[in-house]
This record gives sequence, C-alpha cells and structure tokens, in this order.
Amino acid sequence: MPRSAPVRAVSRLTRLSWVDLLVAGAVLVGLYVVLRVGRGTAVSFTPSRTAAVSTDPANLPYYAARSLLRMFAALLVSTVFSLLYAHTAARGRRLHRILIPALDILQSVPVLGFLTIAVTGFTALFPGSLLGLECAAIFAIFTSQAWNMTFGFYQSLITLPRELDEVSRSLGFTRWMRFWRIELPSGAIGLVWNGMMSFGGGWFFLVASEAISVSHHSYALPGVGSYAGAAIAEGDLGKVGWAVLTMTVMVVGVNFFFWRPLTAWAERFKNEQAEATEVQRSVVLDLLRRSHWPRLLGRALAPAARAAGRAGRVFGVDDRPLLVRPVRRRAGDLAFGAAATVVIGWGLFDLGRYLRQHTGLGVFGTPLLLGLATLGRVLVLLVVATVVWVPVGVKIGFSPRLARIAQPLVQILASFPANFLFPLATWFFLRTGLSLNVGGILLMALGAQWYILFNTIAGAMAIPTDLREAMDDLGVRGWQRWRRLVIPGIFPAYVTGGVTASGGAWNASIVSEVVSFGGSTLTATGLGAYIAHATAAGDYPHLLAGVAVMSLYVVALNRLVWRRLYRLAETRYSMG
Repeated sequence: MPRSAPVRAVSRLTRLSWVDLLVAGAVLVGLYVVLRVGRGTAVSFTPSRTAAVSTDPANLPYYAARSLLRMFAALLVSTVFSLLYAHTAARGRRLHRILIPALDILQSVPVLGFLTIAVTGFTALFPGSLLGLECAAIFAIFTSQAWNMTFGFYQSLITLPRELDEVSRSLGFTRWMRFWRIELPSGAIGLVWNGMMSFGGGWFFLVASEAISVSHHSYALPGVGSYAGAAIAEGDLGKVGWAVLTMTVMVVGVNFFFWRPLTAWAERFKNEQAEATEVQRSVVLDLLRRSHWPRLLGRALAPAARAAGRAGRVFGVDDRPLLVRPVRRRAGDLAFGAAATVVIGWGLFDLGRYLRQHTGLGVFGTPLLLGLATLGRVLVLLVVATVVWVPVGVKIGFSPRLARIAQPLVQILASFPANFLFPLATWFFLRTGLSLNVGGILLMALGAQWYILFNTIAGAMAIPTDLREAMDDLGVRGWQRWRRLVIPGIFPAYVTGGVTASGGAWNASIVSEVVSFGGSTLTATGLGAYIAHATAAGDYPHLLAGVAVMSLYVVALNRLVWRRLYRLAETRYSMG
C-alpha cells in the first residue's frame, strides 16, 4: 500500500545525514545574517547632513557584511539584465543595431557619471530613508558589473555552435526551451567567469560607491569601501591595513563559498565528446552534491518549472537561426531606423542647447584634447595586457589542477580595489619622482587588465578536450598549435575581454588620474582627471561634456576595432 506524502516526507527527514544538517545550518545562518544586516538599510536619513563612517576596526565585520550584501544584490540585478539585454540584442533583427551601440556608450559612461544621477534620483524616490542611498550604491556597483557580463553572454549567443542551433530548430523547441536548454548552457562557462570578473570590478569601485561626493555634499554608507576612504583621508596606514586585511578575507571567502563551486559546476556545460581526465573540484560543491536538499528542492520546484515551460509557449517556436542578417531593407526597417534617428537626434540637440546656455559648445575642446592623453594610456595598457595575460590565461584554462591553485590568487588580484593601494602608490610616486602621467597606466591596469585574463581563461576552458587531445596525438606544438587551436578557440572570448578591458580602462582613469593620501594629491593630464574634478565641484556642464567625449572615444574605438573583430569571431572563429 503506497505511503502518503506526509509519511514520505518524514521518512526522508529521518534519513538526513550530517551533511544535510550542515547545509541546512549554513543556509539558516546566511538568511539570519541577511535579515539582520538588511535592517540597517532602511533607517532614517537626512540628505542635507554630511555623513561620516567610524574608522574603529571593531566595526569592520558589520561593514563587511553590508558591503557583501550590496555586491550580491548588484550581481543579481546584473545577471538578470545581462540575460535579457544580450538575448534581445542577439535575437532582435532590428534592435541589435541600437542595443549594441547603446551598450558601447553605457560601458563608457563613468561610474561617477551614473552616481551623480543615481543619488539624486534614488534619494527623491525614497525620501527620508537610507534606502535611497543604498539603491544608489547598488546601482553604481551594477554599472561596474553589468556591461562585461552582457558582452560575454552576447558573444556566446552569436557564436553558438551551428549543430546546437540546428538541433533546436529540428526538434521544434519553443524559444523558451531553446534559451534554457541550448543558449544558457552554451554560455554558462563564459557567464560564470565574466560574472567573477564583474564582481571584481564592483570591488574596484567600492570606495566610490560607498563614499559619494557630489556637488560638495558627502554621503557615506557603512561598508569596507567607505571605511577605507575615511582611513585614506585621515592618512592612517594602520587602519588602511585593517581594511586591506578585511578585503582579503572577504575575497577569499567569496571565492571559496561561491565562485569556486560555480566554476566547478559550470564544467558540466563544456561542449565536448571526450571526458576530461582532470576536472575542477570544490569542497562546497561536493557537500551540496552529497546533500539531499538540492534533490528535495528540485522535486518541490518541478511543478513550477513544468508550468513555466507551458507558459513559455507564448514566446513562439524556434523557427529561424539565431541571427538574421536581412539581404534587403524592408519598410519596417526603414521606419525603425527613422524613429531611432529622430530620438537620438533630439537628444543630441537638447544636450547641445543645454551646453550653449551654460558654457557654449567650446566646452568640448579641452576634454577632446585631454582624451588623447587618456587614449594613449588605454592603448598601451591593452597591448601590454594582451602580451602578458593571454599566454597565462591559456595555461590556466588548459589545466584544471593549475586553475584550482591560480583561481583564488587571480580572484584576489582582480577583486582587490586599487583605491586601497593608492596611499602606497602616492608615497611611491612622491619618493621616486615618477610622474602620474606614466604611473597612471599602472593604476589603470589594476582595474582593467583582468578582463582580458578572465575571458582568456573562460575561452580556453571552453575548448573541447577532444580537440586538445587530438592536437596532442598529432604532435602539434608551438606556434602551429596556437594558430590551429588556441587562437581560434579563445578569439571570441578574447574580443569580449578586450572590449570590456577598454571600457574598464577608461572608467578606471577617473580614479587613477587623481590620487591622494593625507594632504598630498597627484594629478595626471587626462580626461579622467577632468571628469573627477567636475564631479567633485558639481560642475554639470563640464561633467556632461567630459562624459560625452569619453563616450565618443570609447564608441569610436569599439566601432573601428572591436566591432570588426566581433564580426570576425562570429563568421570565422565560431566553434560550430
């Protein structure tokens, strides 16, 4: 006689092992910490007052929890945004002509440019509550994470292996099924590694996101970033050291409990016919696999998943290839192009009218010239980072054993906010007499070079094991191996890393061309310093001009170089 559902549930609970109890306890503790820390985000707040953060090291555990909550909230928003935006851009026959150039512009807008608008908007949306500033900080971190993830997932969509595309259409998958069974698994490795890099980008701008200075008003949120900013302002190297130690513990902990299990789990989505002899391992993932909770949760969510699959039929059947390049323009294409031209033209006209009323169009002259200096630093950074980190990334991606050792080290280096090192950099530049015009390249590299490394690792890991073993069996070595296997395999991922590293370098120039510690401030000649000074002074006309010129440089570089490489990756170097 079959047992009832309550009896089966009790039977399962009695079979729970110590692993199940450990996982359940960890989840409950995590939920308690989130609820406890989240209570501090909705306290009262007066925008007119100048907020300050205590530099007592005893507050660092609480500040670390607040910072982690913001980072993961921004990562969640960035992931949802990336999936929706990249899929729409890849599938939209007309929209991709607008969305991809718009993404170029969005990644070129500095975090400080977003902050200026975000603080005003969110404080007005949540008057009298600290939640407005929390949302502004999360939004700022989101703007430092989302673009890299979006570019990475878009690249995986447009280079989807041809056989997977044909399987989806031949089996009559709905578009909902295609996304969950074909497109998302195919891009999972790149999405995870780009998410890891984007998380590191969020750490890089943590100080700017938690300690905000706009229009001579200072806003500070409890967090490790604002603590470090206050310690740097005081010139107390001891407290800066406590912030560095706390940041290191946070990065290592997040890598162990979150990113290492994700990267090991993503190995299941590698497109290959032969199983790799070595795979990435994770203690946390092994515990979860031994626990009964994931299976019980899967069974509980199965009815909802089936209902979502039935509801997904409204999106239609997958009846055409991923990208459709029309041979001739249709009437709808002309109408869409005309409407987009009118909207963009009106926005540019309104911006020009605003600037003419306040400063005149001559305000663009200075940032255009300063942008050339910053452009030179960006190009030097990209060339050096490519020569140094591409071979390293391929080596790590081809060796799971090396990846286990290198991943936490690379994650720490990529996630460590360069702002924390600025006091030492300022001291070093003052002692050696090295100009910030040259030293700024090193500071920019701390925030931008990792995009190339992480994408190269992801591209190398995605190369099927059977192809690598075939090259080994044929004795293909050296440059021939790079030309036949490595470069074609990693090229799409490298292009994603290059375009996001370029945008990240421009963004990093804002905090790298003006550094200070205590009473000493060093300034480089460049567009980043121009925007930083305009933001601190609340000079909106010059800020708009600087942001517009930076967007112009980034979009021009993307159009002339990176977009052509994207087309090459799509047509010649797709794994299909």
